[in-house]
Amino acid sequence: MRPPVTKAPVKQTNHKKVAASKNDAAKGKVKSSNDAKTLKHWLREMLLIREFEVRTMQAYQNRLVGGFCHIYSGQEAVAVGTIAALQDDDPIITAYRCHGHALARGMDPYYCMAELFGRFDGCAKGKGGSMHMFDREKHLYGGHAIVGAQTPLATGLAFATKYEQEVIKTSDHTRVTVCYLGDGALNQGGFHEAMNLAGVLDLPVIFVIENNGYAMGTSVARGTTLADALYRKAESYGMTGHLIEEGMDVVTVHDQFKKVVDETRKTSKPDLVEIRTYRFKGHSMSDPRKYRTHEEEEKWNKQDPIDHLSHDLIKAGELTQDEFKKMTTEIRGEIRDVVKRASEAEPPPLDELYVDVHTGNWGPFKGTTLPNMLRGDNEKTTDQNQESH
Repeated sequence: MRPPVTKAPVKQTNHKKVAASKNDAAKGKVKSSNDAKTLKHWLREMLLIREFEVRTMQAYQNRLVGGFCHIYSGQEAVAVGTIAALQDDDPIITAYRCHGHALARGMDPYYCMAELFGRFDGCAKGKGGSMHMFDREKHLYGGHAIVGAQTPLATGLAFATKYEQEVIKTSDHTRVTVCYLGDGALNQGGFHEAMNLAGVLDLPVIFVIENNGYAMGTSVARGTTLADALYRKAESYGMTGHLIEEGMDVVTVHDQFKKVVDETRKTSKPDLVEIRTYRFKGHSMSDPRKYRTHEEEEKWNKQDPIDHLSHDLIKAGELTQDEFKKMTTEIRGEIRDVVKRASEAEPPPLDELYVDVHTGNWGPFKGTTLPNMLRGDNEKTTDQNQESH
């Protein structure tokens, strides 16, 4: 079972819920300072992620997806809410449950699905698969399969952006790096080294714990210290810890996370944020979820972030049932088309075995080349008659 929520206040910790005033509740207003257009955009993004994952599960069962596959359904409010609080050039990096972050960052669903299918049009040219979403132009730096491996890289990204701004003067503003990790990554040595270095160097990085209660099939309460207050681990590294308790509410996630981002951008110092959420599916497609009770899953299913926001918008008169159905139908059609296109796309040519191994030409190796996603329509190719980069 998930650990109980702590109510004990912690020094320098943001532990405040966002709530509407009594007058707003009486008038049926949405509990947000964001306009209805923004909220409907967030709703559409969460619907897109959910439908993408539904089709991904079907494709996996039809053997179109190889390797491990981790589904993000249930946690959509975290990716959508946090990424909406960032600037476009803020670097983000995440673990292997990365489809939702890629889509929330703006990756075209086709390139994402093509990567899952091992096609050359994929964001990593079909070589990475489900766990390696990457989009340099949108400052998405993975998708990493090794537990906790993204955390030292996040510290490096934050060092790079600070160096660009303060030393070589190629940037005129503070960029905030956001590193997503699961609760299971907290027990990895690299995570603690990354936290320590970020604290020592005062780097503008936010480590976001997507606490869905389980490290694979092990309850966080059984395997991690401070299980009821993971954000308190920040104190060991001189950081501020923050808890966003309502991680199934995209509005709350955005509004509370935006405050942390603004403070990090202002001070250029690191933070640790714990967001409590829940994955509706297993750890991976091969997980039967026998470690969770039906009652627990039903309880969390009732907090579906999509249902939550759509209900609030409809109640506030900002969205009709027909508009919601139309939005859902359009997204389903879009993703069906994505699946069809991706399944018909070409796999990587055999010559790709010798590309992206070394940065330059050496022996049989041909340097590196851009994926089709980052090429113009006239430059897209499925062969290796292209120059190395």
